[in-house]
Amino acid sequence: MRKFIFSIIVLAGLILSSCKFSNPVYSNFNGFIQGSTYSVVYENKNNMDPMQLRTRVEKILHDFDKSLSLYNDSSIISKVNRNENIVVDSCFTEVYNKSERIYQMTDGAFDITVGPLVEAWGFGPDGHKNFTDSKRDSLMKLVGMNKVSLVNGKVIKSDPHISLDFNAIAQGFSVDVVCGFFDKLGIKNYLVEIGGEVRAKGRKAGKLWRIGIDKPVDNNMTPGQTLEAIITISNQALSTSGNYRKFYIENGIKYSHEIDPKTGFPAKNSVLSASVIADDCAMADGMATAFMVMGKNKTIEFLANHPEFEVFLVYSDENGNFKTWETNKLKSDITEEEN
Repeated sequence: MRKFIFSIIVLAGLILSSCKFSNPVYSNFNGFIQGSTYSVVYENKNNMDPMQLRTRVEKILHDFDKSLSLYNDSSIISKVNRNENIVVDSCFTEVYNKSERIYQMTDGAFDITVGPLVEAWGFGPDGHKNFTDSKRDSLMKLVGMNKVSLVNGKVIKSDPHISLDFNAIAQGFSVDVVCGFFDKLGIKNYLVEIGGEVRAKGRKAGKLWRIGIDKPVDNNMTPGQTLEAIITISNQALSTSGNYRKFYIENGIKYSHEIDPKTGFPAKNSVLSASVIADDCAMADGMATAFMVMGKNKTIEFLANHPEFEVFLVYSDENGNFKTWETNKLKSDITEEEN
């Protein structure tokens, strides 16, 4: 599923050209990668040149794309989708296994085989809608992660026309990969953000990292312009998914890019955005997509049995008014903004 990444902005000057204190010293760098922006802030105890780190991080992300990017014709996932005889790498394997875990946990609300439906609804790279009821029937036969398996490094499909799409989880996993690199360097306090997916370790100058959640109003295209809430995190990842930027209206009906794998239609429920805090960004990323499909009530029921996730939902009531809901653990770590 091509997941449109919804913006989470890093507050309090985290993306300034430099952030320095007498003790400790913080450095940062940012750029453009994977069709989106990224930013990194880290405690610079060992006087590591930010531009040298930037070069190394961008190489890591370019190598990452060689495994999981659908926009790279020579990537492993592209070859898998063409049914080439290929053994996948460790990166592909880890994301596949996480995807399967989320698929099982959410009873199929998250599904990496739903991509063809996303494209048919006009949310693919060409932006052309060609969905019909008959096309839905044929495409639904290709949807379901239970129709694929990973055996000895090879993807086995029940139908060769099945294709995989990790876009709803890959960007979160790319954050985890960069964080692993910083861990190996021995950096104790940092924040990594790629396309709005965030993971933070330690603290910034002794304080928790503060992340802004954009208000999910239609066409709110400027990150940070209108905030719904501010969430503080440490040693956690945060991902937000929503339906307020990637949608279209046809004959008075709004169609969101979040496609329900069980129906083949855009998910219809009251949830406008779902922000998920988890131990790693791949899980937060995938679960945020699943909750957008599941809707408010099913999400709350799910979370009653999964306290490992902290979640902030923005939804509309029967009168179209904005309402919010958060897990109990998150109440002390969130500040809702007044707009």
